[in-house]
Amino acid sequence: MTERLITHLRHIDLAVPDLRTQTDFFTHTWGLKEETTDGGLSFLAAEGSPEAYVVRLREASEKRIDLVSFGAATAADVDTLAARMATAGVQLVHEPTDLQTPGGGYGFRFFDNEGRTVEVSADVAVREHRRIEEGESIPVRLSHVVLNSTEPEKTVAFYEQHFGFALSDTLMHPRMGSMMWFMRTNAWHHSMAVARGPHASLHHASFELRGIDEYMRGTGRALRAGVEKIWGPGRHMAGNNTFSYFLDPHGNTVEYTTELDLVDEDTWHPSLYDFSNPEVSDQWGTANAMNEFVAQKSFNDPDTGLFVAPPV
Repeated sequence: MTERLITHLRHIDLAVPDLRTQTDFFTHTWGLKEETTDGGLSFLAAEGSPEAYVVRLREASEKRIDLVSFGAATAADVDTLAARMATAGVQLVHEPTDLQTPGGGYGFRFFDNEGRTVEVSADVAVREHRRIEEGESIPVRLSHVVLNSTEPEKTVAFYEQHFGFALSDTLMHPRMGSMMWFMRTNAWHHSMAVARGPHASLHHASFELRGIDEYMRGTGRALRAGVEKIWGPGRHMAGNNTFSYFLDPHGNTVEYTTELDLVDEDTWHPSLYDFSNPEVSDQWGTANAMNEFVAQKSFNDPDTGLFVAPPV
């Protein structure tokens, strides 16, 4: 098994044509806080998270994932990972260097097997954060990201081989085979997942709320604001987390969740869940059916940023 040097998920960076509308959605409706703006960039933090930011928005002519960022414990681990990946033939965007984004730190970027830009960093300054109080329906942290992939088996193997991610559970369908792989890099059931899709794209980004009450209050606030809900509220079986999925102004799926399982990694055995059983998708039975509408929205638009590094 590959030594695991990745500690956690830091942030997801998105490019969007209408930066102001996207920023307004994430701050006024979704509950993130704009920490810094810088020449067409907006850095958004979660009040309960020590990360300098959990979402970066960049104004661009085309929508895309700019990058997904993971943390490492030390600068030496960053160097080790970069050297290991270069030796394995992975295309680096840049070698380890001092980062110029809020929080600073030391990191490098590379393209994964399908061309997504990924960043690994250490020594990023901890943001002053706070405990989210009872009844506050704002994100505590970025919980996980799910990526659509045309070659999910290879993508899962890539992150297992180079990052030491471990498989927590898999979703399958009797006719379609394996469809989604939940992967962890710490005791959280998953920090990322890979979904089988028609093209590489963002499936969804998920934000954790304090508890069930705050999750429902957040879901209600989004509904009252007229945000399009595509699935939920309900509770998944894999990970045991709740879900309410909405579309942001650019058609990306974003999720409110809470109570994601923490697993005992020494004893955990991955399960294969058949999601043709409705209780696998939603234990509660409160969500609308998982159907073609939900699947199509989750496919998102094809990512235009594959093997093209973002300019910043």
